[in-house]
Amino acid sequence: MAGARTIDVVNPATGQPFTAAPVADEGQLNAAVAAARHAFPAWAATSWSERRDCLLFLAQRLEEEAEDFARLLVKEQGKPLPEARFEIGATVQGMRYYASVELSAETRSHVNGSYQIDRRPLGVVAAITPWNYPLILASNKFAPALLTGNTVILKPAPTTPLTSLELGRLASEIFPRGVFNVIADENDLGPSLTGHPDIAKISFTGSTGTGKRVMQGAVETLKRVTLELGGNDPAIVLKDADVERAAQGLAATAFLNAGQICAAPKRLYVADEIYDAFCERLVAAARALKLGAGDEDGVTIGPIQNNMQFNKVREIIEEAAAQGRVLTGGHITNRPGFFIEPTVIADLADEARLVADEQFGPVVPVLRFSDEREAISRANTGPYGLGASIWSRDVDRARTLARDLEAGTVWINQHVAIQPDIPFSGAKQSGVGTEGGIEGVREFTRLQVINAAA
Repeated sequence: MAGARTIDVVNPATGQPFTAAPVADEGQLNAAVAAARHAFPAWAATSWSERRDCLLFLAQRLEEEAEDFARLLVKEQGKPLPEARFEIGATVQGMRYYASVELSAETRSHVNGSYQIDRRPLGVVAAITPWNYPLILASNKFAPALLTGNTVILKPAPTTPLTSLELGRLASEIFPRGVFNVIADENDLGPSLTGHPDIAKISFTGSTGTGKRVMQGAVETLKRVTLELGGNDPAIVLKDADVERAAQGLAATAFLNAGQICAAPKRLYVADEIYDAFCERLVAAARALKLGAGDEDGVTIGPIQNNMQFNKVREIIEEAAAQGRVLTGGHITNRPGFFIEPTVIADLADEARLVADEQFGPVVPVLRFSDEREAISRANTGPYGLGASIWSRDVDRARTLARDLEAGTVWINQHVAIQPDIPFSGAKQSGVGTEGGIEGVREFTRLQVINAAA
């Protein structure tokens, strides 16, 4: 269906529009919800195997067009082509994982007999996704929702609508009409979607501030919500860590996707005994990255995705550079687009904005500590609790310390090790509910107990 109008889509490597995308108005949004509601009873009544087969066919079709999708993703999102290819492959992998999960009814006994516990679909699910990983994060929502018998409205971020709309094209050839709907907007339809009386659940990934507004919009009809929100993830490098492994691993994840990952390491706490050696190796790893447009050969870090985020990260770096010591980077490149060099800054106070807030860009602070308990306490400071990591040769000791970190996931000697079959959820203001794993599939169902007397 044609949109109500079109909006420009900007290539972040040039800062200029390269195409236009159709966007919906409120009338078309209401029509999409009505179509999804109309399709729900029949889709919910189909067998698990039928829904699984549709999902597997969508994964196959995406895999067949993977290269075209990856190159389109580079243009609208900015990430290097190898990372775009990875995202498409991981989206395919995720859909295939979810297609392998089946929630079966369970019979339990009690003193008066037995009862059945089953999982039933909710109805129309709205999946709202951000611009950093448009397809992976979408698949964590629509795949389990569709598998469990729900119908879906997918709304991508307005700066990265194209790959989601193309996915909708593939889905339209596979799913019954109204089951899987994609609408793009100009960042104006979110409140109408979250407040719509015919939507049963909102699954949202994005900032904590926007997540709070999503939750407020869901209150009137008590919609179920899953919110995967911001993170200011600490990494703690203990004195017995493999310094080279820690520096390489944290550089690879802190600057991955130009630092635009909710669970990326965003503040690095390093033991005094190895601080200087770690900084030296981290700086070397950052300088080894090749900055450029995602379709240029050998590029390992691309631009910031959009101008608003670009300006925010610039401000954070300028402020941090005046308060601390820039070990590398800190410059805006003299070329078109939204490029910022990988940046490492030392000697900041814990109250500095770069430490206390989520930067969501290619800049990290390195902070000293002298005592493990001090590091844990400082890492737990603030409203976020998405992920964290501990780096140590003593894995058992790291596991013990990990239990005291206020984070939904704690990695040991790795970071951002996220897989579709592993549940992922946030503590504190980093989210509500779970994505991934069987726990994430259950989020798209309601519990039904059938308790019959003989």
